[in-house]
Amino acid sequence: MSSFPGERVSSYDVTERLDTDYYAVFSDIPDADRAVWDRARSYIDEVGDRMVAAWNAAEYPLDLAMRMGTLDLFNDGIAHPDLTAFSPLAAGLVNMEVSRGDGSLGTVLAVQGGLAMRTLALFGSPAQQERWLAPMARGEVLGAFALTEPDHGSDSVSLETRARREGGGWVLRGAKKWIGNGASGGITFVWARVDDDGAEDHGAVRCFLVEQTAPGYHGTVIEGKASLRGIHQAHIALDDVRLSADAVLPGAHTFRDASTVLYSTRSGVAWSALGHATACYEAALSYAQQRVQFGKPLAGFQMVQERLTQMLTELTAMQLYCRRMADLERDGLLRPTQASLAKYHNTRTARRIAQTARDLLGGNGILLENRVMQHMADIEAIHTYEGTESVQALLIGRDITGHSAFA
Repeated sequence: MSSFPGERVSSYDVTERLDTDYYAVFSDIPDADRAVWDRARSYIDEVGDRMVAAWNAAEYPLDLAMRMGTLDLFNDGIAHPDLTAFSPLAAGLVNMEVSRGDGSLGTVLAVQGGLAMRTLALFGSPAQQERWLAPMARGEVLGAFALTEPDHGSDSVSLETRARREGGGWVLRGAKKWIGNGASGGITFVWARVDDDGAEDHGAVRCFLVEQTAPGYHGTVIEGKASLRGIHQAHIALDDVRLSADAVLPGAHTFRDASTVLYSTRSGVAWSALGHATACYEAALSYAQQRVQFGKPLAGFQMVQERLTQMLTELTAMQLYCRRMADLERDGLLRPTQASLAKYHNTRTARRIAQTARDLLGGNGILLENRVMQHMADIEAIHTYEGTESVQALLIGRDITGHSAFA
């Protein structure tokens, strides 16, 4: 509180968790899933202040990323005997809660568990899994998933990074971009096209496990980001990186295998968008109840109530999408395009909720301390990665019409 005229309130408390669930979508969560969710909530409460500072400074606090591993939060619903079993609902709730707290940490979770660990669990050899999977789950080793290239984002199927056989091993040459954890000192799963005339797999897409300390591997942190500032993404140059024959993941043979990983993580992006949107809606609701204008709280004005109702309508729809998606996945019925639809809907809707929240907070909406602007910026990243809005629309459109509109 201020003692000066014209400043009765100097700041507002808009970051408190309100547990919004108007349709009781999450009221019947099994105890085991709720215990995992509670662990994620405790983690966010523990690291929240440091992550605010890290986002502002564009720093990546590796110890906080690894802390998720010590709390056993990295499993993204991956079924493997070396990993703690998470139901799809538990995995989604962790994604939601971590993103509600901080979008950069939500991306750490998506990269480490959803992409890197899933790639290893699905396609790695027993020896590769034995050496790396449990340490990754514990957060002792950070993993990266290197598919996107500087010239190939949405058309990553056209990737140009090459892998050629030489001297009983492999040599990788090419470039990758926007690779989370790609310059963090761990391991990278590099997707490359085989360049071996006459070989049966010439032109096929394979995946290689590359230690980031390997000669010729150069990961440079991408600077100047306005989104996800609390995690480092890398521009990677692969300058004739030499690997042993057993560096290739034996289960990965085509681009379709990379797509399998991406399909699995799109549900996680839908949950992440829900987390961001929840934070924005709850900030707007708290602010409307605290901010006084024209002699009464904003919450007492008709226009504000209409905006809050619209936000709640959209947030509830996002929750219903996520819960139904988790139930379908639990029963083995979730189709890739259903995950695409949830991602398409939720990231678009999260954008609208964030925009309305920022508007409702007025000038205070642009202050980073109120978090809405940070979430708004981070939503822009998840709206793009794991398949842009246009790519999702084409995937869904092909499914419902039977006609491919991809160029």
